[in-house]
Amino acid sequence: EIDKKDFLIPPFALLLFYIVFASAFGLPEIGVELFNNVFAGWVGVAVCLMGIALFIYALISFGKSFRVGLDEDHPGDLVTTGAFSISRNPIYTAFGLVLTGIFLIIPNYIILIYIFAGRWLINRQILLEEQSLKKIYGEKYMEYFKRVRRFL
Repeated sequence: EIDKKDFLIPPFALLLFYIVFASAFGLPEIGVELFNNVFAGWVGVAVCLMGIALFIYALISFGKSFRVGLDEDHPGDLVTTGAFSISRNPIYTAFGLVLTGIFLIIPNYIILIYIFAGRWLINRQILLEEQSLKKIYGEKYMEYFKRVRRFL
């Protein structure tokens, strides 16, 4: 079932894409810069790189179980190793790190709103996924749920 709120994601993604590229290529920028600090910018680059590294590690950890969304008819194995041994949601954690890093590089109120909106959307999605995972994997997932944190 499609939630109408899911249609908000593409326009926000395109706006974020424009903000990043506008900043990188000197195009007209949107939003007011909240602060200008070179050190914060470099910290932002490091945070983005950590997010990208975590994302790649999570994809590798998925192995053959990788899928987009939940397929209750063909669930595959419950992945609890690799990146999934330190976070139940390493890909969402990686997205959060990248958004935070982008904010430190391009500190404006629009990206700050993205961080809060992204956190809300991700949390909403995680709660839906957790319900399905409990139904699909039962006690095995509940043991994993108790042992591993939702985020880092």
